[in-house]
Amino acid sequence: MEDKILLAHGSGGKLSHDLLKNTLLRLFDNPLLSKLDDSAVFDFSGRLAFTTDSYVVTPIFFPGGDIGKLAVCGTVNDLSMAGATPLYLSLSLIIEEGFPMADLENILLSILKATEDAAVKIIAGDTKVVHRGNADKIFINTSGVGLVPNGLEISSCNARVGDKIILSGTIGEHGIALLGQREGLRFEPPLQSDCAPLNSLVNEMIEVSKNIHCLRDPTRGGLASALNEFAESSNVGIRIDEEAIPIQSAVQAVCELMGFDPLHIANEGKLVALVVPQDADKVLARMRQNRYGEQARIIGEVVPEHPRKVVMKTPLGTSRILDMLTGELLPRIC
Repeated sequence: MEDKILLAHGSGGKLSHDLLKNTLLRLFDNPLLSKLDDSAVFDFSGRLAFTTDSYVVTPIFFPGGDIGKLAVCGTVNDLSMAGATPLYLSLSLIIEEGFPMADLENILLSILKATEDAAVKIIAGDTKVVHRGNADKIFINTSGVGLVPNGLEISSCNARVGDKIILSGTIGEHGIALLGQREGLRFEPPLQSDCAPLNSLVNEMIEVSKNIHCLRDPTRGGLASALNEFAESSNVGIRIDEEAIPIQSAVQAVCELMGFDPLHIANEGKLVALVVPQDADKVLARMRQNRYGEQARIIGEVVPEHPRKVVMKTPLGTSRILDMLTGELLPRIC
């Protein structure tokens, strides 16, 4: 096996076959994938959720993860935000000629661990190689399917006045960890991306309450954009308490230095949920039993005032409108 990716690895010939057999199938082999048909055929019964996403993050390795882990977790989390149990993923790689085979192996091992953690299987995929200089190392596309329980209706347009807003933990780590890696910043204690699969957390939330109206993982655009999407889609007002939002000191310090709002910084392992008030405490208690929800807390509620707007109470007792992110704060963070 060559130590770097060659154009011939994308030709469909012997090197393509060797890459598929010796690398991808060796790691991800399962009855649906090993057939190597153009489509995977599988049985399911119930309501199906489907999502797709592409990952162009730079750098491809960062504290707390890499592009492979990010691709799996991102797709698993998108399915989970519909209340679905993720089942199967596709994996497509677009690789630049000259990419080190050792780096590809490390990314694929990370993908393997992430799929095991999330209890999903890769059952289809594709590999393309482009000329040197026509891509930036490696891009990944993943699609996923999952099953949604009957009677569960989770959507950004389902927010209702009175709903409590629950945040699963501290915000901003992914974006600031990426920024630190790019700029050579060092944090004490070390800051890592929060990249993680949230399907186990969501499943446990649903076990204690089917009255979860909205779920979102606040990735690009951060918590502020997710809350504004709820307010706009549901034509309701949202009120949150700034002091209730947990933020690590390193994230807060970098945001103050750079002039960023931490509520606009991307996350890859957090969720925000809108839950009927009578179920909010038991959902919160269950979330805190999961390692990805240990720092969960209620940060606000849905209100009839100021429809389609998010208003935040500040530590000074004043209020300000919290807008969506405008422009591109940190490009290529996922």
